[in-house]
Amino acid sequence: MTDRQNPESASDDTDRMSEAFKRFAERSQRIINAFVERQAEDGGFQLPDPFVVGSAFFDLGAKLISDPAKLAEAQAGLWRGYAQLWETTARRLSGEQVAPVVAPDPADKRFKDKDWDEELVFDVVKQSYLLTAKWLQATVRNVDGLDPKTAEKVNFYTRQIIDAASPSNFVATNPKVLKATIESKGENLISGLDHMLEDLETGKGQLKISMTDAEAFTLGVNVAASPGKVVFQNDLIQLLQYAPASDTVAKRPLLIVPPWINKYYVLDLQPKNSFIKWAVGSGITVFVISWINPDHSLSHKTFDDYMMEGPLAAMQAIEKATGEREINLIGYCIGGTLLAAALAHIAGNNDPKWQGRVASATYFTTMVDFEEPGELGVFIDEEQLALLEEHMERKGYLDGTHMAQVFNMLRDNDLIWSFVVNNYLLGREPLAFDLLYWNSDNTRMPAMMHGMYLRKMYLENKLVEPGGITLAGVPLDLRKIDVPTYLISTSEDHIAPWKSTYKATRLYGGPVKFVLSASGHIAGVINPPAAGKYCYWTNPKKAKNPDVWFKGAARHEGSWWPDWLTWIGKFAGGRVEARVPGKGGLKAIEDAPGAYAKVRIGA
Repeated sequence: MTDRQNPESASDDTDRMSEAFKRFAERSQRIINAFVERQAEDGGFQLPDPFVVGSAFFDLGAKLISDPAKLAEAQAGLWRGYAQLWETTARRLSGEQVAPVVAPDPADKRFKDKDWDEELVFDVVKQSYLLTAKWLQATVRNVDGLDPKTAEKVNFYTRQIIDAASPSNFVATNPKVLKATIESKGENLISGLDHMLEDLETGKGQLKISMTDAEAFTLGVNVAASPGKVVFQNDLIQLLQYAPASDTVAKRPLLIVPPWINKYYVLDLQPKNSFIKWAVGSGITVFVISWINPDHSLSHKTFDDYMMEGPLAAMQAIEKATGEREINLIGYCIGGTLLAAALAHIAGNNDPKWQGRVASATYFTTMVDFEEPGELGVFIDEEQLALLEEHMERKGYLDGTHMAQVFNMLRDNDLIWSFVVNNYLLGREPLAFDLLYWNSDNTRMPAMMHGMYLRKMYLENKLVEPGGITLAGVPLDLRKIDVPTYLISTSEDHIAPWKSTYKATRLYGGPVKFVLSASGHIAGVINPPAAGKYCYWTNPKKAKNPDVWFKGAARHEGSWWPDWLTWIGKFAGGRVEARVPGKGGLKAIEDAPGAYAKVRIGA
């Protein structure tokens, strides 16, 4: 007799299910209490703000109603698509082979399971969804009379709604999930509910989706494990110096200024993909800034402080550690924006202690002109910024989870819905993935610093204006930066669109080399040569228009890292005996990655 026929087995299943739901109910009550407490602490702040989103769609509705003929025409187009789908479905039922009316993008991972094509019901569900999605996107894009900012919001949030409504996100309409539910007698959904409650508990009532097995990684052991020492620290940074891998090294050290929106160790995940390890192995003395994960006690820290206590303090420390005044510099993302500001500060400063310190500057996916910031601009306008500033003034900082939510929404199918399906519907544990572990290691931003950055740079685009921003008493002018510059951007960047980063080629006063890598903001940068992935483009000719530059660019297979190494080799300054961290002018404080990097929100 099978378990299904055995009354005792059925009773056991019922008891086990009853006990599970009792535990879920108890945990749910704790989660609700934590959510209420967190809402009281945050003053109800949400990012994105629902009233801002609702206002944008109210404007959309008003414009749609004002042109009923155009709306009727769009509706008729949708029904024609449905009629064609019904016709092809009938032909397929009769045994005829027919091409689909609409097909997903080849890069769309949601419909990779073969049942989406082979099983007629799921194929019809998929095509109905795709037809509706394309119709809805086209309809809102073609509405006349919306101001550009509102149109951006409507397009963005329409995509969020469409992606959320995908049949792949529901048990009954996802063939893979439905099959797993039947085969496991619903155990996958019980496990999924458990995972969801765990994530709600971690987020104190806010759903903080687990993207990876956090227990699989330990800083200094299997991520951020390149050997080195902390040789300097202040309120905002620890300066890491890495142990050499060769007997001699380039005379001029390399300082890396990473973003403080995430931790520095994206550049030192594991030995196989560590840019830091690769640079050290290439004979460079590497220093990197590890930013503190600030709390309310540092709310007064300004962008000026981040410059003075960040790259400028690090430059002076490197001179003490190595005796070398001239260095090469790298800035990544917002770290690159800070680096550009620091170099403009040096260029406009008559203090001799800052002159002649920089041999070259490299920027990884860095914007300095924010006129076209891409989809991130959806979250930056006067109304939303005022709400954000009010929240940061009350808290003293912006919690990193808010920024993480924004970045995840930019790639919602990959960074939200794929995990909803895997963790909650299939009931699976997330895989151990170093990059997603780093992505979940959120950081806070001090109120004064972050408010100035968003308002003066993102909203008002003052950094490109000569004298538009003054830091530490010096008006900034990017055109005065005359050091040799290497710009690496990525073709699929959703955070720093490459055509926006390209504008820097027309701003800096010194020689500029622009290189475009395939892939996105992280994968296009963290692309070791041994992986043999992607490609990059170069073009020695300058062009005002990025499309003209790309049209004349040469494509090279593989990683851009060797190209950069050849370029920076021109500024090495010769060879010297390898430098051991802590054996020079600065003593070792502790082992890398240091205490600042280990501060984890919620841990």
